Amino acid sequence: MMAVVLAAGKGSRINARNINKVMYPLAGKPMIGYTIDLLNNVGLEKILLVVGFKKDSIIKYFGKKLIYVDQRRRLGTAHALKCALKEIPLKTKNIFVCYSDDTAFYPSGVIKRLLKYHLLNKKDLSILTVVKKNPFGLGRIIRDEKGKLKGIIEEKSTTATQKKIKEINTGCYCFKVEFIKKYLRLIKKDPIKKEYYLTDIVSLAIKKNKKVGSLKVSKGEYFQGINTKDQLKKAESLMKTRVY
Repeated sequence: MMAVVLAAGKGSRINARNINKVMYPLAGKPMIGYTIDLLNNVGLEKILLVVGFKKDSIIKYFGKKLIYVDQRRRLGTAHALKCALKEIPLKTKNIFVCYSDDTAFYPSGVIKRLLKYHLLNKKDLSILTVVKKNPFGLGRIIRDEKGKLKGIIEEKSTTATQKKIKEINTGCYCFKVEFIKKYLRLIKKDPIKKEYYLTDIVSLAIKKNKKVGSLKVSKGEYFQGINTKDQLKKAESLMKTRVY
């Protein structure tokens, strides 16, 4: 198992300029620093970081501890992972993929559970979901009457009924490398944003009858998306009083 962390985005909503958004500090340490510590605590020592906007601010901080891939043309999260796959060693059978602006608060036990679930059940794709009291703006998890995963739908595309769903996608995935190399290229460009979204891999995998699973966590506070200065301020306060 190898980890891939996506950290190439510009952070336009937070108005990042001189450094990449993930280098903004939480309680004195860059938010991405917590992500890397988390992965090390889980036992994922091989970490590949996809960089882009203000990449030097990240590389200077971590130095040679990590492997870097430059996403020169930032065409979405699926494209970022596609760039990373070129650097995955051939012997690697599975990868854990996450973002670096919403993973600072996860305890290592949660990620260990996801990895264990993925490997023991021999899934092609496993995703981590959480239940949020206020899921506004987040991708909802769609399930059938029996609770089986059907896909992820973004806030902008939800119906009035779907907006009431509290279970959301965290952006933490486990993939079989064989699966993701074959199917990632089938993701189509979003007609509005002109980007390739990694969330589309879930519905694609289900349509192809691949082995897809999910691990649901009830503690929504583990997921803290940091996309605005208000969210950064909130996360800073939470980190200073972190008790889990």
